[in-house]
Order: sequence, then C-alpha cells, then structure tokens
Amino acid sequence: MNERYEFQEIEQKWQKIWAEEQAFKTVEDYDKEKYYTLEMFPYPSGKLHMGHVRNYSIGDVVARFKKMAGYNVIHPMGWDSFGLPAENAAIKNGIHPAIWTDSNIQDMHDQLNGLGFSYDWDREVATCKPDYYKWMQWLFIELYKKGLAYKKENPVNWCPSCATVLANEQVVDGACERCKTPVTKKNLSPWYFKITAYADRLLANLDKLPGWPDKVKTMQRNWIGRSEGAEVVFGIDGYDNDLVVYTTRCDTLFGVTYMVLAPEHPYVKDLTEGTEYEAAVNAYIQECAAKSEIERTSLTKDKTGVFIGKYAINPVNGNKIPIFISDYVLMDYGTGAIMAVPAHDQRDFEFAKAFDLEIIPVVDVEDPEVDLNNLTEAAVATGTMINSGQFNGMNNKDAIKAMIQFLEEEGKGKATVNYKLRDWLISRQRYWGCPIPMLNCEKCGWVPEKEENLPILLPTDVEFTGKGASPLTTSKTFGTGVCPVCGGKAEREYDTMDTFLDSSWYFLRYCDAKNDEKAFDKKKVDYWMGQEGVDQYIGGVEHAILHLLYSRFFQMVLHDLGLVEAEEPFKNLLTQGMVIKGYTDADGNYVKAKMSKSLGNVVSPAEIQEKYGADTARLFILFAAPPEKELDWSDEGVEGSFRFLCRVYRLVHEYITKIKGDQTPSAAIEIKTADDKQLNFVLNSTIKKVTEDAGGRFNFNTAISSIMELVNELYRYKASAEMNLPLFNEAINKMVIVLNPFVPHITEELWSCLGHDDRLYSAEWPKYDEAALVKDEVEVIVQINGKLKDKLILPNNTSKEVVEETARELDKVKEAIDGMNIVKVIVVPNKIINFVVK
Repeated sequence: MNERYEFQEIEQKWQKIWAEEQAFKTVEDYDKEKYYTLEMFPYPSGKLHMGHVRNYSIGDVVARFKKMAGYNVIHPMGWDSFGLPAENAAIKNGIHPAIWTDSNIQDMHDQLNGLGFSYDWDREVATCKPDYYKWMQWLFIELYKKGLAYKKENPVNWCPSCATVLANEQVVDGACERCKTPVTKKNLSPWYFKITAYADRLLANLDKLPGWPDKVKTMQRNWIGRSEGAEVVFGIDGYDNDLVVYTTRCDTLFGVTYMVLAPEHPYVKDLTEGTEYEAAVNAYIQECAAKSEIERTSLTKDKTGVFIGKYAINPVNGNKIPIFISDYVLMDYGTGAIMAVPAHDQRDFEFAKAFDLEIIPVVDVEDPEVDLNNLTEAAVATGTMINSGQFNGMNNKDAIKAMIQFLEEEGKGKATVNYKLRDWLISRQRYWGCPIPMLNCEKCGWVPEKEENLPILLPTDVEFTGKGASPLTTSKTFGTGVCPVCGGKAEREYDTMDTFLDSSWYFLRYCDAKNDEKAFDKKKVDYWMGQEGVDQYIGGVEHAILHLLYSRFFQMVLHDLGLVEAEEPFKNLLTQGMVIKGYTDADGNYVKAKMSKSLGNVVSPAEIQEKYGADTARLFILFAAPPEKELDWSDEGVEGSFRFLCRVYRLVHEYITKIKGDQTPSAAIEIKTADDKQLNFVLNSTIKKVTEDAGGRFNFNTAISSIMELVNELYRYKASAEMNLPLFNEAINKMVIVLNPFVPHITEELWSCLGHDDRLYSAEWPKYDEAALVKDEVEVIVQINGKLKDKLILPNNTSKEVVEETARELDKVKEAIDGMNIVKVIVVPNKIINFVVK
C-alpha cells in the first residue's frame, strides 16, 4: 500500500478490474428481489458537464447501495443519439451524422467509465442504431393499428432556424425551445399521436405516483389542463354552418357582444369571398402569418382585428353580434373561435374599446368602487346575475349550471370537459431521426410497411443544406417503395420522428437490449419493471412535461396492447437541482447562474478528475447540497473533499499493520471502556444514518457528514490510552463499506489492502446494533425562557423529576430564577429542560 493517496493510479486500476470482471453485469433472477435504478440517458454531445456528473453520481450511489443491500440491481446506460445537433455538425464539418455521433458516444463512454459509474454496458442502447429504431418503427405501426397515429393537414409550429416542425410542448413563450428563434405557422400535413385519448388517465394516474415531486405532478396537471364547461352553438346569420365555442363561463353569455375567429379559421374564406370585406381580411391574414405566437398573444400590445361583414346569433337572447378576426385568437387552441364578454374580460374589454363595441355587464360585483355603467376596466365576474333574463338574481356560480341546462334543453349547447392538451405532433423535417415506416400508395392511400421489411434504414446518399424540406428528399434510393397491400408503386414518408419518441420507451429496451426478435420480452420487462415501473428515476425537472408525459403515454399504450404489465413507467422520481457557479457579468457584478459556456462559468469534470480524481468530484457533488436543491459550486469545497479522502487514506495506511487480518467476530468484540462505548455508538449511529439516507431519503449530504464524524471519532479514538484493536478494526472496515457507494475507487483499494479477497462492490451492507445506540449518559441542555444557560450530563432516561431537581441546583440556574416566578417547566427526555419564568 502506497503511503500517498495516488488517486489516478488507484482509479485506473479499479476501473480496469471492474471492466475485466464485468462487475456490474446483471441477469434476471426471478427468485430474487430486483431494483431498477435509472438516470435519464444523455444526448451524446461529446463532453460530460457537471450536471451530468451530479445526475449520474446520485444514481450510482443508489445502485451501489441497493446491490450491497442484497437486491438484484439493474443500472443501465445508453444514448439518446438522434437529433438536430448531429445534422448541424454534418452541415458545418462535412461529416456524416453517424460518424460524429459514434465518436461522441465513445468519448462519453470513456468519461463515464472514468468516473467509476456501475453501469451494465451489456445493456447499452443507442437510439440511432438500426437495432433500436427497427423497434421504434414497429411500435409506431402498433400505435397506427390502434388508431393512435394519424396524419392531417394543419397550421403547425415552424422554427425557421431549425427548419422543422415543433410540438406545442417545444414552443416556450412563442419561441423554439432549442434555439430561441420566434416560431411561425406553416401549413403542412404531419403525423400525430392521439395523446388526448389518454388525457383523463394521464391526469387520474398522477394520484397513484406518491414517489413523484408535487411540483412535477402540478406541472403535468396544468399542461393537461382539464376544465369543465360547455360547448355553445352560435348560429351565423345567412350561413349554413354554426360556430361552436367552448367556455367555462356560461353565466356570462348574455354579456357576449361580439365574436372573434382566428385568422386561419376555415370559415373565414367562405364568409368573405366575393364580398367587400375580402381584401381587408386577406391583407390582415397575411400580416398575421408573419407574426410569432408570442407577438400575437402578448397582453401588452395594441389590439388589432378586422370585421368580416357577418354576424353571429347569441343563442340565449337572439341578438346579432359582429364577427371579427384577430391575431390574439389561435387556431390550435380550443375551436379557433371565442365569444367575447368585454365587461368581464380585460382582453375583450380592450378590443371592444378599440372598435367601439357594446359592453354589457351581466354580473353585479357588488363593489361600490366599480361603476358597472361606466367601466374603465373589466370587472371580476363574481356576484349576482344582472341583465341576464330569467337568470337575474342568481349567484353566478349557480347560473353556470342553470344556463348549461337551458342550452341543452334548447339544443344550443351541452356540458363538456375540455383539455388544454393537444395531440402530439411527431413529424420532423430532418434526416437524423427514425424514419416513419409509412408509404403513400395512389390506390391504397397511407399504409404501414410490412414488419419483415423493418427497419426502414436511413439512406447515406443525402445532401445536408439545413434549409427547406427533409434531406431525405435528396436521396435517390430512399423515396420509392412497394405498397404492402396491392404491390404497386408507393412513395415513402420523408419526415422522421420526433426524438422524444425514442426516449419514451428506452427504459423497456434496457430490460432486453440484445433481443433481435422483438422489442423486448414481456417476462423480462415485467421482472425488471414490476407492477409500478422503474424503482428510481433521476433527471432534471426541465423534462417534467415533455419526456415524462410522453413516457407515461407510451407506457399506458403498451400496457393496453398487452406488451407490459406496469401502467406507469416510473415509480419514484428524483429531480436533481442545477449546478450553479458565480461569475462576473459585463457590468462587473458578481452573480451566480447555471454553468454555461456563454457565461464563462463552466468547470470541466475532466479538470477536476485530473487534479483531484473522480472520487473527489463525486464526493463534492454529493456532499455540497441535497440532491433536489441547487448546488453552488465551490473550489474550496472540492479541495475540502479531497483533503477528507486523503485523511481517510492516511487513517487506514497508518494502522494497516496493527489491524490488518484481525478477524474477531463482531459479537465477540468486548466493549470495555468509555472510549470503546463512544466509538461503538458513533459507528452504529453512522451505519443507521447512511442506511436511511442512502436507502430511501437520498440525503446524501447528511450521510456523508455522518461518515466524516465517524472518521473524526476514529482519529480521536486511536489517540486514546487503551485502544481496542478488534473494535478499531471493525470500525475501520465498516467505515470503508458505508463510504463505498459515494467514492468507490479509494474504498475498493482500502478494502483490498485490509486483507479482503472479495470485492467491496459485492460486500454485504452492514447492519447497525440498536443496543449500541443507547447511551449510558446523555447531555441535557438547560434553558431559561428558551435561552441556553448550562448543560447537564445525566444517566440515560433520567426521570423528569430528577432532571428538574438537578437543574435547579446549577449556580447559573439559581441566579437566573432568583426572585422570579416559575410559570412552568418543560422537559424533553434526554435532550432539554426549559424553565419558563416571569
């Protein structure tokens, strides 16, 4: 054993041994309890960042702990390897996306191994490989057969910079989630998945996920956006079709004074063609087409619109109300038409003022500060109904139900449940994605490819321009196929799938990654996933809506298809906080933010490994903050973590000749002195603390803190006059075991040097002795009115009467209560006594 902690030599040694021994290879053992630990797999950008290190270190502690606790642990890793960055690299560097991606995968594979993560690499998947996307295509066809995949022409979200369609979930504040370019609308005919068919289940099942953070479940509830209201039918004067509007506020129907359609609404052309309004309407439509969604829906912009020359019929009073088009109404939200109640909606109020439209209050807000006949802003619609015919005098909440009943009786509407959730647009105009396995036959229409012809491979004869249609359209070998129904000529779909499809089921493929006969074997999947899914899933909260919602949808569909038993994909979810670091901004101010190249506050994991080692990087990132909180990077904290590991190493090295090979059984170790009792107490307290913190609460920072206390106690104990070597040996060995999940390299080395022939990663997790946790003597804090006055050392479980009697005899207490009235005495056994005095 070297005298110095040579971390690079130690880490390389054990990584090589683990690889040679296939230390973390897992096979199904149907008689053994399993545990599935999973971190969200990365996009292979080529470089790990500290966010990766934090995510994967958390998962590795869980996996290693559970393995030592006796579980059959599956802990896989793979690559979410389709996506636009590889295509952009192809354009920029003239290199095929596959070559760029494969190179990055190898680099990141080496980086992960360099951090000592306990992955079963036999289960590795890469979504860009044909052996994975073959089954992605098969699953697409299964959804198509079930009626959950369909194609329709629609105005879609279009990112001009990425030159592709975006799902609603990928548009943030009107801009592309990835590149921040304002999103426009474009008429295309993409493929959709009917996720709305699962809206109720996706919502209801959130109550079955107690192991998920409340904030994530709230975000999903809000995104699904279930609301109860009514569909109201407005006739159009002189037109055969009706306008159907969804509203949660039927109580305000008598206050509807105009209607607004989205400029893209299909009725607009019909209603204006050949009229005097046509030119103005068309000009306005062209103007809106150039605006982003965020520009159109801004609450601060001036209200614009055009009267289309037609009138709708209010179903509750028969009034004719003008129909406008305006940019603030979007076609893909609701029905693309709204009823406007300017007296009680601020946006409607501003529009009505701009176009001099009637404003009719229908709810008396009963506020003397509000003049309903001369409103300066919209009034909150809570109170008593007015100007509403037979509904006058009712509470407006009661009027909602009454008015829905009236509409249903009159055939002018019906109670309806509505959702904000929209079907999932999955087509992308990209090359580096999974080809959609559909063909268009002139005779048969759109039909799925035959299963025996899968995978539909990506062609290599393509041009990457970054503009216009998918690069697949430039291939001379890809586009033409044979109709699987009639045998005639058919054209392939040129769009590829949204990469979120690939990540919606990868956790199932891990269970049977080498299967070339099917996507996965149900028996294997049901063993690893159980009834409730992945036991512990770990990743960023930024995936709360997209990835996590899509994965839940996929899992439900596969459950309904009889392919899996579990209805939910992830039993427990931990969303780790970001890694932040201070930097000096352009104005000279010191601020803290998420690590970013653009801000110049990035710390490379490779730099830390080179200077301090992988174990130090892991220890700091696990110790610096609770997993779900932000981690404030500290160079001093990294150095402190390194010093602690050096201290552990020296402790074992210094005493290796005295303790090595002492095999005295735990039960035979005699606890002789007060120092023995204290060490035994700290040892068992630490085992208990780390077991609870690493095994369920995931308070890794406090677990590590307790191990540091144990190391301090070991240093104190070895300086005692009479050292009990068997006890010291026991404590050293167990300290090394409980430290192992956090810093596996150094502890594996120390374990070997302590004379063990087995590997530490497969050692049994130690149990703590409850009896050792009971102290003969305890420290009791003495307070006066909640403020510390003194301390007592008393026998454990001393009665309240004796505690009070002893405390009263303390000089500081006597002085403090002299001449005072003792109102009451509060005693917390073995902890505190507090005299409340006046």
